[in-house]
Amino acid sequence: MVKLGIWDLDQRAVANHPATCAAIALYVSYKGWRRGSLSASGALTAFVVGFVLIHAQTKAFGAAMLVFFFTGSKATRMGKERKAKLEDGHAIAGNRNGRQVLCNSFPAIVATVLWSAFFAPTSPYAGVLGLLPEPWTERQAPYTPAVWCPDARVMTPSRALSFAVLGHFSCTLGDTLASELGILSKSWPILITTGKRVPPGTNGGLSVLGTFASLMGGVIIGASMAAVWAIESSACAREGGELWVRCLAWGAASGLLGSIIDSLLGATVQRTRYDKENKLIMQDDGADREGVAVISGLNLLTNNQINLVSAALTAVIVGFLA
Repeated sequence: MVKLGIWDLDQRAVANHPATCAAIALYVSYKGWRRGSLSASGALTAFVVGFVLIHAQTKAFGAAMLVFFFTGSKATRMGKERKAKLEDGHAIAGNRNGRQVLCNSFPAIVATVLWSAFFAPTSPYAGVLGLLPEPWTERQAPYTPAVWCPDARVMTPSRALSFAVLGHFSCTLGDTLASELGILSKSWPILITTGKRVPPGTNGGLSVLGTFASLMGGVIIGASMAAVWAIESSACAREGGELWVRCLAWGAASGLLGSIIDSLLGATVQRTRYDKENKLIMQDDGADREGVAVISGLNLLTNNQINLVSAALTAVIVGFLA
């Protein structure tokens, strides 16, 4: 029996079967809907997103998505009561709709589809290459777990796209942990653009707890992807500690980078309004009323758009630099 990391060929065939991938995606989306983490549209979108990522030939992409979902959902439940006291109209259950799910996954979907088109000739996304301009239409060597690791420097496109996925989920999980756990800090955060103290929940606010949570979110994603690569690929397993150090370091850097980008955008192009009388941060679509003041930012982007731009920029930067 040929071994791939500690997986054999039969195990890999089962993991790659569309029915297996669909079952996992269905379980995750249904569980999110039952717990109230996802709305009906959010669950449907999560199923599609989950299938695309889990069905990739390297299971590290799907693992990163699953870790983001379960860890982020747990953090949301931990911080929901505190947020409800500080933010006007905050949904107690953290119910995410389809638009929110897509904004938190779209860059990773693009990177995953491109990776599959390049390195998995039998993938349903192989035809994507025909839509790309030269020289991006050239197919690469198929992913062979016993021969090369997705993060190998000699496989530059694979490394770039793999670390783009790592950067994306490190950013999104880091942002989720910072938002849900950072708000538990006893001291008010500082606005990244001015250094002044602002009410908890202010877009662009930084706290020590929130920043640490962002870093740890990236570390968690890096560790999950390194673990899966070491399990599925003997080529990755042979890298030993180097694989882990690389994934953990880039994960931590991505979590911090994503947090900085998100905070800068939140403080400048996303409006934050504060109800002084009730001491509540107003939601993006909340109505203006007497006693509500703008404390930072321009009303150009919503929170969902900020999340999408932050994740996309982090994915591109990390994919390029790594």
